[in-house]
Amino acid sequence: MGKRTNEILKRLDDEYGTDYICYLNHETPWQLLIAVILSAQCTDARVNIVTKDLFKKYDTLEKFAEADVKELEKDIHSTGFYHNKAKNIIACAKALVEKHNGEVPRTLEELTALAGVGRKTANVIRGNIYHDPSIVVDTHVKRISRRLGFTKNDDPVKVELDLMKVLPKNHWILYNIQIITFGRSICFARNPKCGDCFLKDICKSEDKK
Repeated sequence: MGKRTNEILKRLDDEYGTDYICYLNHETPWQLLIAVILSAQCTDARVNIVTKDLFKKYDTLEKFAEADVKELEKDIHSTGFYHNKAKNIIACAKALVEKHNGEVPRTLEELTALAGVGRKTANVIRGNIYHDPSIVVDTHVKRISRRLGFTKNDDPVKVELDLMKVLPKNHWILYNIQIITFGRSICFARNPKCGDCFLKDICKSEDKK
């Protein structure tokens, strides 16, 4: 690992700490999986509002597996893309009950075989539930990793692979958590607060102010 990368990670640790934080409220692995499916094109805050009632109504995986799709669509309507999300949640819950004894699987292959679960969702589960080193490439991670010069790619899988080469494994999950906070508070997509940024002197962004 290069000196500059080491310095970036040290400053992120100093600024945001090294605690593992999950922004989606959940009590069980399957609740987190459903919350992550709902979070596509939706804010975590909105998902948490919806799941507060949703997880009371459907308090077991079996209830999700047996849910009426039209009713579930109404329950999750405000998260957007509710047709697809409802269909995927029911199919995913059925697969968990029938093929995995109600347990959320651990491997990338088994997770991405579930309805509505892509690589990003699978890595959220692997990192938060199993603490397996994994890098989640969301909009913040992609944008900021490019600005920091860790990748030149736009494709999330390529960005993930680039970051795996640059970052030490023990920082993969932490980097996700820290960069999301950084992206929400300082390094915005438009009008980033470069004047307040603790990485300004070592940032490689072309739109740095």
